[in-house]
Amino acid sequence: MARSEAAVFTNMCMVYNEQGQILVQDRKNQDWPGITFPGGHVEKGESFVSSVIREVKEETGLTIQSPQLCGVKQFQDKQGARYVVMLYKTNHFSGTLQSSAEGEVYWINRHELLQLPLADDFAEMIAVFEKEDLSECFYEQTNDASWQLKLF
Repeated sequence: MARSEAAVFTNMCMVYNEQGQILVQDRKNQDWPGITFPGGHVEKGESFVSSVIREVKEETGLTIQSPQLCGVKQFQDKQGARYVVMLYKTNHFSGTLQSSAEGEVYWINRHELLQLPLADDFAEMIAVFEKEDLSECFYEQTNDASWQLKLF
């Protein structure tokens, strides 16, 4: 059995402020549209932390500092590669908020989040961002070959 496999690494960051608000993005990408947090792909040779700082800057105009890894989401993509999303959060940022081609970004009160048109499975991912006893979203294949999201 091979110990290596193809993998795609991405990131996502929950940026929050002292007023109890979180920064959301209304993604326009048809692969995964809806409300999420900003993030994107890790470039070859780039650290995970550097990539999330870069992606948040590109998509929001904000420069984040001290992003804390709070979990991982993973699943097999259509080509069979392991798709890994490193989940970060921070309340340290500077700059002026601006949207990008990825989608509109704006602040909302945390309690409003679940009322918005969220991207698929994003509601379940929120638990990993917020709960200390969770660290992973994992899609597991069941006996009938369907995929089931599990939180660990």
